[in-house]
Amino acid sequence: MKQGDLVKYLERLLRNQDFKDASQNGLQVDGDREVRKVAFAVDACLASFRDAVRVGAQMLIVHHGMYWDKPVLPVGADYRRLKVLLDAGVSLYASHLPLDAHPKLGNNAELCRLLGLRKRHAFGEYHGQHIGFAGEFSTATTLDRVVARLRKATGSEPLKVFRNGPKRVKKVGCISGGAAGMWDHAEKAGYDTYVTGEGGHGNFHPIVEHNVNVIFGGHYATETLGLKALQQHLAKKFKLSTAFIDLPTGM
Repeated sequence: MKQGDLVKYLERLLRNQDFKDASQNGLQVDGDREVRKVAFAVDACLASFRDAVRVGAQMLIVHHGMYWDKPVLPVGADYRRLKVLLDAGVSLYASHLPLDAHPKLGNNAELCRLLGLRKRHAFGEYHGQHIGFAGEFSTATTLDRVVARLRKATGSEPLKVFRNGPKRVKKVGCISGGAAGMWDHAEKAGYDTYVTGEGGHGNFHPIVEHNVNVIFGGHYATETLGLKALQQHLAKKFKLSTAFIDLPTGM
């Protein structure tokens, strides 16, 4: 498949232009014109670049790219990263908030689906766009069962569970990654439980002082889901060979 055609398809699918994002979403490093294999990884880093070359990919799609608000100068570690891609002709494509928010392939739509939530809808406004998803169980369940489903969905043990809300869980909001500070969006919407990736020290007391359950499923773990969904989608639609590069951080 032509690299340009794949990039154009991703732009239409993910609607990068609709999001105000610190990430410079889209094609970040140019590579070979022909793409036969696509690799997927959460982070743009030396390890994922080397693994993309090792598996024979011509494009690497990541959630956390190399380029954000500030330009990256090709010196030191950044030079060594870029050199791996350029020497092998591997393109780098990044999708941050657009992949969080996608209604079918996004991290949060997948979180809701894998948790078994119904009546799923967009949730959690950030810079004028909803980046999360929410839904409800057909029958109220226990928080422990929600934790167990999250563990199964991500293949990882949740980092922290705050049991401040109702013991029976019905309505759940999900925003993957480092969105602990958006827990109040769930409370204001009347949800009893909020699922995100991780949170810093400053989030602890505001969370424990309010009546909502909060689960930190892991920043990395909750943001593998959209990439894996996108991987399956591209493999099926374009008959591309694909590989997922798993580099968990424990965060």
